Amino acid sequence: MTITKDSAVDSAIESAVDNIMDSAVKKIGLSGTCYWCTEAIFLSLRGVTKVEQGWISSVADDNWFSEGIIVTYMPDVISLKNLIAIHLHTHSSTKAHAMRDKYRSAVYAMDPYQITEIKHNLALLQDEFELPLITRAYAFNQFKPSDESMQNYYYSDPQRPFCENIITPKLKKLLDSHAKFIDKARLPTRLIA
Repeated sequence: MTITKDSAVDSAIESAVDNIMDSAVKKIGLSGTCYWCTEAIFLSLRGVTKVEQGWISSVADDNWFSEGIIVTYMPDVISLKNLIAIHLHTHSSTKAHAMRDKYRSAVYAMDPYQITEIKHNLALLQDEFELPLITRAYAFNQFKPSDESMQNYYYSDPQRPFCENIITPKLKKLLDSHAKFIDKARLPTRLIA
Protein backbone atom coordinates (compact mmCIF):
# COMPACT_ATOMS: atom_id res chain seq x y z
CA MET A 1 0.00 0.00 0.00
CA THR A 2 1.31 3.43 -0.93
CA ILE A 3 0.93 6.11 1.72
CA THR A 4 0.07 9.46 0.23
CA LYS A 5 0.15 12.85 1.86
CA ASP A 6 -3.66 12.80 2.10
CA SER A 7 -3.76 9.39 3.79
CA ALA A 8 -1.03 10.47 6.23
CA VAL A 9 -3.07 13.57 7.12
CA ASP A 10 -6.22 11.46 7.47
CA SER A 11 -4.34 9.06 9.74
CA ALA A 12 -3.04 11.93 11.90
CA ILE A 13 -6.54 13.40 12.20
CA GLU A 14 -7.98 10.00 13.09
CA SER A 15 -5.31 9.51 15.76
CA ALA A 16 -5.99 12.98 17.23
CA VAL A 17 -9.74 12.28 17.37
CA ASP A 18 -9.08 8.94 19.11
CA ASN A 19 -6.90 10.70 21.71
CA ILE A 20 -9.60 13.31 22.34
CA MET A 21 -12.25 10.60 22.71
CA ASP A 22 -10.03 8.63 25.11
CA SER A 23 -9.66 11.68 27.34
CA ALA A 24 -13.34 12.60 26.97
CA VAL A 25 -14.66 9.34 28.44
CA LYS A 26 -13.86 7.37 31.57
CA LYS A 27 -14.97 4.04 32.98
CA ILE A 28 -16.04 2.92 36.42
CA GLY A 29 -17.38 -0.37 37.76
CA LEU A 30 -20.43 -0.60 40.04
CA SER A 31 -22.14 -3.41 41.91
CA GLY A 32 -24.73 -3.59 44.63
CA THR A 33 -27.94 -4.98 43.22
CA CYS A 34 -29.21 -6.95 40.24
CA TYR A 35 -27.34 -5.94 37.11
CA TRP A 36 -30.58 -5.59 35.13
CA CYS A 37 -31.65 -2.83 37.53
CA THR A 38 -28.25 -1.15 37.68
CA GLU A 39 -27.87 -1.30 33.91
CA ALA A 40 -31.26 0.36 33.33
CA ILE A 41 -30.55 3.11 35.86
CA PHE A 42 -27.20 4.06 34.37
CA LEU A 43 -28.36 3.75 30.75
CA SER A 44 -30.95 6.40 31.65
CA LEU A 45 -28.36 9.05 32.56
CA ARG A 46 -27.04 11.93 30.51
CA GLY A 47 -23.35 11.56 29.83
CA VAL A 48 -23.35 7.76 30.04
CA THR A 49 -22.31 6.39 26.67
CA LYS A 50 -22.24 2.67 27.41
CA VAL A 51 -23.17 0.17 30.13
CA GLU A 52 -21.98 -3.43 30.14
CA GLN A 53 -23.52 -5.88 32.61
CA GLY A 54 -22.05 -9.08 33.95
CA TRP A 55 -19.79 -10.16 36.81
CA ILE A 56 -17.03 -8.00 38.21
CA SER A 57 -14.18 -8.80 40.57
CA SER A 58 -11.43 -7.05 42.47
CA VAL A 59 -7.97 -8.27 43.49
CA ALA A 60 -6.37 -10.30 46.32
CA ASP A 61 -8.90 -11.30 49.00
CA ASP A 62 -11.70 -9.56 47.07
CA ASN A 63 -11.21 -11.43 43.79
CA TRP A 64 -14.62 -13.18 43.79
CA PHE A 65 -17.18 -12.13 41.21
CA SER A 66 -20.42 -10.32 41.95
CA GLU A 67 -23.08 -8.99 39.61
CA GLY A 68 -22.10 -5.58 38.33
CA ILE A 69 -21.76 -3.16 35.47
CA ILE A 70 -19.04 -1.21 33.70
CA VAL A 71 -20.15 2.37 32.99
CA THR A 72 -18.49 4.43 30.27
CA TYR A 73 -19.23 8.09 30.87
CA MET A 74 -18.27 11.64 29.93
CA PRO A 75 -17.03 13.43 33.08
CA ASP A 76 -17.72 16.82 31.51
CA VAL A 77 -21.44 15.86 31.44
CA ILE A 78 -21.78 13.79 34.64
CA SER A 79 -19.20 13.67 37.40
CA LEU A 80 -17.90 10.60 39.18
CA LYS A 81 -19.37 12.00 42.41
CA ASN A 82 -22.85 12.19 40.84
CA LEU A 83 -22.54 8.66 39.43
CA ILE A 84 -21.58 7.36 42.87
CA ALA A 85 -24.41 9.33 44.53
CA ILE A 86 -26.95 7.83 42.13
CA HIS A 87 -25.50 4.37 42.73
CA LEU A 88 -25.74 4.78 46.51
CA HIS A 89 -29.34 6.01 46.34
CA THR A 90 -30.55 3.26 44.00
CA HIS A 91 -29.47 0.18 45.96
CA SER A 92 -29.29 -0.84 49.62
CA SER A 93 -25.95 0.85 50.21
CA THR A 94 -26.32 0.81 54.01
CA LYS A 95 -27.57 -2.76 54.46
CA ALA A 96 -25.52 -5.90 54.84
CA HIS A 97 -27.77 -8.79 53.84
CA ALA A 98 -27.49 -12.47 52.99
CA MET A 99 -27.06 -11.78 49.25
CA ARG A 100 -24.01 -9.47 49.57
CA ASP A 101 -21.70 -12.09 48.05
CA LYS A 102 -23.75 -11.98 44.86
CA TYR A 103 -24.46 -8.23 45.13
CA ARG A 104 -21.35 -6.66 46.69
CA SER A 105 -21.93 -2.95 47.34
CA ALA A 106 -18.94 -1.48 45.53
CA VAL A 107 -17.39 1.08 43.23
CA TYR A 108 -14.49 -0.30 41.18
CA ALA A 109 -11.58 1.88 40.11
CA MET A 110 -10.39 1.19 36.58
CA ASP A 111 -7.27 3.29 37.09
CA PRO A 112 -5.17 3.50 40.29
CA TYR A 113 -5.80 7.25 40.71
CA GLN A 114 -9.57 6.63 40.90
CA ILE A 115 -9.37 4.76 44.24
CA THR A 116 -8.59 7.96 46.17
CA GLU A 117 -11.30 9.88 44.30
CA ILE A 118 -13.88 7.15 44.96
CA LYS A 119 -13.03 6.97 48.68
CA HIS A 120 -13.21 10.77 48.94
CA ASN A 121 -16.63 10.84 47.27
CA LEU A 122 -17.96 8.01 49.45
CA ALA A 123 -16.88 9.97 52.54
CA LEU A 124 -18.57 13.15 51.26
CA LEU A 125 -21.77 11.32 50.34
CA GLN A 126 -22.02 9.60 53.75
CA ASP A 127 -23.73 12.79 54.98
CA GLU A 128 -26.75 11.95 52.79
CA PHE A 129 -27.43 8.76 54.79
CA GLU A 130 -28.43 8.15 58.41
CA LEU A 131 -26.76 4.73 58.59
CA PRO A 132 -23.11 4.03 57.69
CA LEU A 133 -22.48 3.14 54.05
CA ILE A 134 -21.25 -0.38 53.43
CA THR A 135 -20.23 0.52 49.87
CA ARG A 136 -16.47 0.24 49.37
CA ALA A 137 -13.89 1.28 46.79
CA TYR A 138 -12.10 -1.62 45.10
CA ALA A 139 -9.45 -1.96 42.43
CA PHE A 140 -10.92 -3.46 39.28
CA ASN A 141 -9.57 -6.89 38.31
CA GLN A 142 -11.81 -8.73 35.84
CA PHE A 143 -15.16 -8.48 34.11
CA LYS A 144 -17.18 -11.31 32.58
CA PRO A 145 -20.09 -10.03 30.49
CA SER A 146 -23.46 -11.69 30.90
CA ASP A 147 -25.02 -13.46 27.94
CA GLU A 148 -25.84 -11.21 24.99
CA SER A 149 -29.57 -12.01 25.43
CA MET A 150 -29.41 -10.38 28.90
CA GLN A 151 -27.72 -7.16 27.77
CA ASN A 152 -29.92 -4.04 27.61
CA TYR A 153 -32.51 -6.06 29.49
CA TYR A 154 -34.88 -3.27 30.46
CA TYR A 155 -34.75 -1.16 27.33
CA SER A 156 -35.10 -4.14 24.98
CA ASP A 157 -38.53 -4.96 26.50
CA PRO A 158 -39.68 -2.70 29.39
CA GLN A 159 -43.01 -4.57 29.58
CA ARG A 160 -41.47 -7.76 30.96
CA PRO A 161 -43.00 -8.44 34.40
CA PHE A 162 -39.63 -8.03 36.17
CA CYS A 163 -39.08 -4.73 34.38
CA GLU A 164 -42.54 -3.38 35.21
CA ASN A 165 -42.53 -4.58 38.83
CA ILE A 166 -38.91 -3.97 39.88
CA ILE A 167 -37.00 -1.75 37.44
CA THR A 168 -39.70 0.77 36.47
CA PRO A 169 -40.35 1.76 40.14
CA LYS A 170 -36.59 2.31 40.58
CA LEU A 171 -36.51 4.53 37.49
CA LYS A 172 -39.51 6.50 38.81
CA LYS A 173 -37.69 7.01 42.10
CA LEU A 174 -34.59 8.12 40.17
CA LEU A 175 -36.73 10.55 38.18
CA ASP A 176 -38.00 12.04 41.45
CA SER A 177 -34.62 12.26 43.16
CA HIS A 178 -32.09 12.90 40.36
CA ALA A 179 -34.15 14.24 37.44
CA LYS A 180 -31.51 16.70 36.26
CA PHE A 181 -29.17 13.80 35.41
CA ILE A 182 -31.70 11.77 33.43
CA ASP A 183 -31.81 11.70 29.65
CA LYS A 184 -35.60 11.72 29.35
CA ALA A 185 -35.37 10.86 25.66
CA ARG A 186 -34.09 7.41 26.66
CA LEU A 187 -36.95 6.64 29.08
CA PRO A 188 -40.14 4.88 27.94
CA THR A 189 -42.75 7.57 27.33
CA ARG A 190 -45.12 6.22 30.01
CA LEU A 191 -42.49 7.04 32.66
CA ILE A 192 -42.32 10.72 31.80
CA ALA A 193 -45.96 11.26 30.88
